[in-house]
Amino acid sequence: MVSKLRYNLAKIAGKAAIHAVKLGSGAGMSFPGSLFLKIGGQEALKSLSDEVDIGSILITGTNGKTTTTTLLIKLLSKDLDIRRSYESNTISAIATGLLKGDGDIGIFEYGIRDIKHGIPDTIQRLVNPIGVVYTTISREHSQVAGIKNPFDQYLKAKTLLSQEMGEGVIITNADDPRTANIGLNKSNDIKVNYYGVASDKILDIFEDEIVECPNCGTSLEYSHRFMNHRGEYKCPDCGLERPKLNVYLKDIEFGDKWTLDIVGNLFNYSVNKDISFNVKITVPPFGLHNVYNTLASITAYATFTPTPEKIESTIGEIFNNLDMSFIPPGRFEVVDVNGKKVGLGQGDNGDAAKINALFMNQYIEGPLEFIYTTPDVNEEEIFEDHLKSIRALDPAHLIVVPGRESVEIAEKYYNQIKDEFNSDFYPLSYENMPERIDKLCELATNSDYDYVIMTGCGEEQAMWENIKQKLIK
Repeated sequence: MVSKLRYNLAKIAGKAAIHAVKLGSGAGMSFPGSLFLKIGGQEALKSLSDEVDIGSILITGTNGKTTTTTLLIKLLSKDLDIRRSYESNTISAIATGLLKGDGDIGIFEYGIRDIKHGIPDTIQRLVNPIGVVYTTISREHSQVAGIKNPFDQYLKAKTLLSQEMGEGVIITNADDPRTANIGLNKSNDIKVNYYGVASDKILDIFEDEIVECPNCGTSLEYSHRFMNHRGEYKCPDCGLERPKLNVYLKDIEFGDKWTLDIVGNLFNYSVNKDISFNVKITVPPFGLHNVYNTLASITAYATFTPTPEKIESTIGEIFNNLDMSFIPPGRFEVVDVNGKKVGLGQGDNGDAAKINALFMNQYIEGPLEFIYTTPDVNEEEIFEDHLKSIRALDPAHLIVVPGRESVEIAEKYYNQIKDEFNSDFYPLSYENMPERIDKLCELATNSDYDYVIMTGCGEEQAMWENIKQKLIK
């Protein structure tokens, strides 16, 4: 336990640092919190967290964290003053968000790749969240600080963020057996609100792959797949199956705009009782992955709003006025380049690459060129996952470019697939990133094809957003 004097000194220094730096949503969110923790120690974060009247919500997962956090902030800001951080997945960013302002509730994105660096159990203990939101869990970068991180350890790290919660609510994706199992294992301790899809209009385009039961390791049996490993499933051995949905997509109409019919019946933490709602919203054609991000944010909002009577009107106000600017920098987007449809953005893991392929697929009406940016050394599993997306889109021409540092491993990946496709390799240097970016822009702009997708690994925001802005201009 930190002394009151040391805590107050740390808090004064942290708040002073907020005024001394120009805060952004990324690295700028770390310094004041880092200074606070340096002076007060990690235990000071517990005292700081206790000052938030209602408590804090943590959002985690492999994909969709930032978008879900952004949407949840838009929704809850209609009802409450908020302390927040997103696009910066560190303990320092959480501390900065808590220091900044006097909000009634905290909303913090928290990405975790391993237990040692992500310290999820420590974060859970210190922040003592009233809510943990899970988006989806799939294989992330295989390396953390140069060490290969097995998937079971990655899944365990995510689980630890809510494992010791004694009160509050877990909001989790029921269509993902991994996140659903986290909720099922806690359902006897605390409330769990599940969200998912209940419309047969959504169907995966990829070849079925084996998904192991997170409970016993047996191959799951799917009656319907919505997207990648998300769907309606049951384990033939232990009986694990998709739990009953508290919030679900009842229907969807596609077109220039998408209409989503969403039904909810869930536990509201603020009023301590079950509530119901039904909304129809009109949104941009933002891809099936953002349907899940929408469901996650709406479920979290309906769980924690202190004014449940406003749920339907607030959801309508936010989503009916939504445009594509809500997508974080560097994320996948389809832009018009000299009459070509070019889809580009980060796809650093297999799930993200499949999501991007599904998004692009709705635009493709002719031969496609795939510009693929590869993973790095010891990321062969990510390459194998990426290859499924390439094969699913069956490009007329494939271009392979290093996405990370090693040109040698990129060429090795290329040699494994070059005979399967009409393909070329460009050994672009990581050290000369401006040259790499210019060449990728040139390849897209001068493509012989009307449909181009550029995705894979890279600098998560800087490279992709730079390419996107250059192509738009």
